[in-house]
Amino acid sequence: MMKWIIGLFILIPAIELYLLMLSGKTIGAGYTFLLIIASGVIGGYFAKRQGLKAFREVSESVKNYQAPGEAAINGISIFIGAILVVLPGFISDIIGFMLLFAPTRNLFKPLVYRWIRKKMKNGQVIVMKSS
Repeated sequence: MMKWIIGLFILIPAIELYLLMLSGKTIGAGYTFLLIIASGVIGGYFAKRQGLKAFREVSESVKNYQAPGEAAINGISIFIGAILVVLPGFISDIIGFMLLFAPTRNLFKPLVYRWIRKKMKNGQVIVMKSS
């Protein structure tokens, strides 16, 4: 597992850099720079809006003595999406925007639930029931 993570930390930035250089060559360095800045600003705006909405949903769940399961996963997804959108690069922007909006975020939820179940099965995540 660790080999995959290290490989991704090397491969993804290399692909992002290649795409940025290709974009600079194709549409020009100035337009590529403006595109990166615009996606960061627009992504930051949507991340703030969606993040505040997710925070309200979690708060409402807790206030009503309910587990914030779905709302918490939305919040985590939005947080990760926000980080990816402000990073320079086209792949990170695409994945980040997908995590920011509910219709496409729902594509990632089965992966998150499977990851949580796997961690719970291995004893790495413990769920406590309040009395």
